[in-house]
Amino acid sequence: MKDLLQFLETSYTAYQATENARAFLLQNGFTELSEQEKWSLSDHGKYFVTRGGSALIAFCVGDAVQGFKVAASHTDAPALKLKSSPALSDANYTRLNTEAYGGGLYYSYFDRPLRLAGRVIREKGNTLVSEPFVSDFLVTLPSIAIHLNRDANTGFAPDKQTDLPLLSLGAKNFADIVRDAVDFDLFAVCAEKPYLWGAENELLSAPRIDNLASVYASLVSIAEQGTGMRVIACLDSEEVGSLTRQGADSDFLSTVLTRIASAQGLDAQGYSLALSHSFCLSLDGAHGFHPNHPEKYDPRERAFLGKGAALKRHAGGAYTTDSLSAAAVRKLFALADAPLQSFYNRSDMRSGGTLGAISLSHASMLCADLGIPQLAMHSAVETMAYCDYTALVAGVRSFFSHEIIVMHDQIEIK
Repeated sequence: MKDLLQFLETSYTAYQATENARAFLLQNGFTELSEQEKWSLSDHGKYFVTRGGSALIAFCVGDAVQGFKVAASHTDAPALKLKSSPALSDANYTRLNTEAYGGGLYYSYFDRPLRLAGRVIREKGNTLVSEPFVSDFLVTLPSIAIHLNRDANTGFAPDKQTDLPLLSLGAKNFADIVRDAVDFDLFAVCAEKPYLWGAENELLSAPRIDNLASVYASLVSIAEQGTGMRVIACLDSEEVGSLTRQGADSDFLSTVLTRIASAQGLDAQGYSLALSHSFCLSLDGAHGFHPNHPEKYDPRERAFLGKGAALKRHAGGAYTTDSLSAAAVRKLFALADAPLQSFYNRSDMRSGGTLGAISLSHASMLCADLGIPQLAMHSAVETMAYCDYTALVAGVRSFFSHEIIVMHDQIEIK
């Protein structure tokens, strides 16, 4: 548990999450590759490659002809992103000019410790270099007192341009903070430490559970022994549509899979055949049943905290799960003795989406969507049951450890 808590706490942005994942993989015997070099892969080798400093794909070499087993998740989370000239100063205060990154519950960011994190670009000679950045100080987004806003408890909605984090008293030169970086991708992110609570300490609250708990479950699962061609794709930009070059709607995953196939001597037709035998688990948070608002959930297909991971389905394709992939996931979890629930949204409510369907538009394969039920999704601090995280890990380990043979309209698991 300690390692998970540290990962959630220190993976402030996708850049820190990727750097932490990189360190984990190096410690577990993986070799780093570069997209800008030719690859030579050894049998049963373990490798990873990063893109843009904020996305990572790792894989353990097996027989690609038998297909890829992919676990996909995302490294980013909602936050307040700084604009390029963020310091708004007068003689009394300096505020930070920010814009919303993703669909956060931004009222929850008020009066919490926030930290500046992301990456900065520095000029070293003739070279522009990207470096991770985490501030050694905190900022906050202060509320206005109830005496000055009597309606605050009856429908308060933050103004994304007016309600800005406070950096300091008096005027502050932001260039001094980033040490004369020529540019940056920086965010004001929640710096609350993860904590356990509940009568049995069974609940875990932390920033960025969605979706770093899935990222870490993928990492610990692929680090163990398994069978076949195992892949984890930890992609960026899911919260803003996945359209960047390191997002699910890019060629990152498909390019890596193609290069793996090529290194094993497969041509274009061989690669297509491999995809036809492949299976992807799209791992992302699920909406846990909230006891104060039962009216927001399907009358039967609800996911409760503490009762296992949730298999997500949707008639409109927001989730990729179909009856065949659902049956396979249920069997894999049963083989691991891991609890699994079923989740549907209310039929009269708009469904959220995940990176699964987007990824499949570039590398089509059988897929299922599942994740950890949580409360307060997209809040500054989210909540899950720790036992549901362990259930997800057990299920993903089962996915990687069993031989899975996808053949047309049937799956053999052994």
